[in-house]
Amino acid sequence: MKVTPTAIPDVLIIEPKVFGDERGFFFESFNQKAFNEATGLNVTFVQDNHSRSAKGVLRGLHYQVQQPQGKLVRVVRGAVFDVAVDIRQESQTFGKWVGVELSETDHKQLWVPPGFAHGFLVLSESADFLYKTTDYYAPAQERCIAWNDSALAIKWPAIDGEPCLSAKDTAAMPLNQALF
Repeated sequence: MKVTPTAIPDVLIIEPKVFGDERGFFFESFNQKAFNEATGLNVTFVQDNHSRSAKGVLRGLHYQVQQPQGKLVRVVRGAVFDVAVDIRQESQTFGKWVGVELSETDHKQLWVPPGFAHGFLVLSESADFLYKTTDYYAPAQERCIAWNDSALAIKWPAIDGEPCLSAKDTAAMPLNQALF
C-alpha cells in the first residue's frame, strides 16, 4: 500500500496494491496491520457505512462535536470529489481544506482523521461511497458546516446547476458560527 500525505499532512491518500489481468482485479480494501504500519497510526474502526447518491448530490460538511469520527473513505462505483476541512481549533491548518477525487477506477482511499468536517460531491451518474469510522454515529452530536462558506473557499468541481442538498445540509452554518 502506498500512503501519500496531502496538503494537510494528517489527511492521507491510501493507494492499495491492485492485482489485475484480463479477468478483473483483486486488492485488499483493508488490512488493520498493514494500515497501521503504513500510516503510523493505531486506529480501530467500529462502524462501516455505505451510501449511494445521484450525480450532483453534495453530502456534508459533517462532523460530530462529541465522539468525533475518523473516516477511511472510498468509492466502489462512480466518482466523487471528497473534501476534508480541519476544524481542530488548536491546529495550524484550522479552517483549511483538501479535496481529492476518488473513483472506482483508481481505488484510492482517503483517511480523514477525527477533528475534520467531511463531505463529498458526486461527479458520476451515481456513486456508491463506503466509509469505515473510528466512532459510532451520534445523531445528537452531528453538525454541518456550509459547503459554500466563502471563508473556506472550497473549489468544488463544476456541475450542471446547483448541488442537490439535504435539508440538514441546506441549513448548515458557516465555519465562524459552527459549534465545536
